[in-house]
Order: sequence, then C-alpha cells, then structure tokens
Amino acid sequence: MSYEFIKMSQTQAEDIAYHWHYDGEYSFYDFEADPEDLAEFLDPKGRGHAYYVVKKENQIIGFFSFNEDKDHSVDIGLGIKPEWTGRGYGFNFLKAGLKYAVSKFNPQKMTLSVATFNQRAIKVYEKAGFKPVEIFMQDTNGSRFEFLKMEYECKHK
Repeated sequence: MSYEFIKMSQTQAEDIAYHWHYDGEYSFYDFEADPEDLAEFLDPKGRGHAYYVVKKENQIIGFFSFNEDKDHSVDIGLGIKPEWTGRGYGFNFLKAGLKYAVSKFNPQKMTLSVATFNQRAIKVYEKAGFKPVEIFMQDTNGSRFEFLKMEYECKHK
C-alpha cells in the first residue's frame, strides 16, 4: 500500500488542530496544548507550502512538514493520527516521508526534533537511520522542555 502526499488545506489543518487528541503524556502533541503552535498551524501563511497530509487507502493518517534550510537540508515535522499511534505504523509512515522529501527536495540531510520523553518515537527514528545530534531546551506548551535534535544522512544514487 502506498502513501499519498497532498498539500494541506485549511479545512484539514483545522480538523487536525481541533480533533486530533493523544492519550496520556502524548497529549503534549495536541495542537491545542500550545496557543502559539496552534495559531501558526491554523494560519495559512504560517504553514506556508511546508505542510502535507498523508493519505493511505484514501483516508488521512498523518501529516508532514518539510522546511528547507540553506545548507541543503530539510527539517521535518510529523504527526500520525491518534488512532494510528502505538500500533507499529510509524516506521513505514516515516520512511514514506523520507522518500518523499528526497524525491521533492533532494537534500543532503534531514533533521527533526523530538521531546526526549518520547522514547517510542526516538526508537522509530533511530531504526530509520536518524542519529542523535544534540539535546536542547525549548519553551512550548507553557513551560520549558528537553528536546533531542536528530539527523539523517540522505543516500543519493
């Protein structure tokens, strides 16, 4: 089964922002948990051309953001629909996003940042080939949290 990447519409952004709610500690990733992130996500100019919904079997299962940097790298963000999390879909979803980014942007490397408590995601990122780069603190969700920046070296033919 293949994944389809489609530019995110305003309606899709609103649906994700207001209806995707994660359980337990993962509620950290609810857009409504951080008013600044929510405002940026809901603003078409804030999203720019970076956000894509991902469909599988004609239903939205997640999203990616791809932000190109000047150093031939792409910083990615991603989210899987809550009912798809913790069920073993993350690795293939991530690999599809990496493949899409390589085909669209041809980067030398990709980066992402993940909250350090999210060991479930970190394991998936490491399995896909991401390496830890640095730990940093970031203000979000009304407090200060520890994040891990990770890097993926793209293999071009």
